[in-house]
Order: sequence, then C-alpha cells, then structure tokens
Amino acid sequence: MKLILAVLPEKAATLASDRLVAQGYRVTRLASTGGFLRRGNTTLLIGVEDEHVETALRLLREARQQTRGDPSGIAIVLHVAGFERF
Repeated sequence: MKLILAVLPEKAATLASDRLVAQGYRVTRLASTGGFLRRGNTTLLIGVEDEHVETALRLLREARQQTRGDPSGIAIVLHVAGFERF
C-alpha cells in the first residue's frame, strides 16, 4: 500500500479529487499554505494499492495540466507499512 501526498493549487486539487473519487479512490483534503508568495494550496492524501499508484498519479497530472494558470504542484509517494480503518 502507498500514500500519495499531492500538493496542488486549489483549482487543480478540486478537479483531481473529483476525478479520483469518481474512480473509487478515497481522498482527504487539507488546506495548506506555502511557496514564495504564500499562496493557498490544497494537500490531498490518497491511500492506494501498489498497482493503482500510476493511475492515481496520471489523474493528478491530467488535472494539473488542465489548470495551467496556477503554480505547479508536487506528488510524493510513501510506502505504508500498515493502516487501520475504524
């Protein structure tokens, strides 16, 4: 299992999270601030099975490309040793 941390401008994050949820991914949105001008961003936390990482990253890239007017975004993929849903 992997955890994708994606930091995107608001427009791209909204589009990405809508598309990810439509594909059955669970997404948690966190408001975040950073960058040179301290602009508001959104951090998406996306838990995915290993075989779905590339699909999730593709959806993030596509959403980012369709909102090119904003600053860039990043995605960090972390290995998850275990998790518990309650």
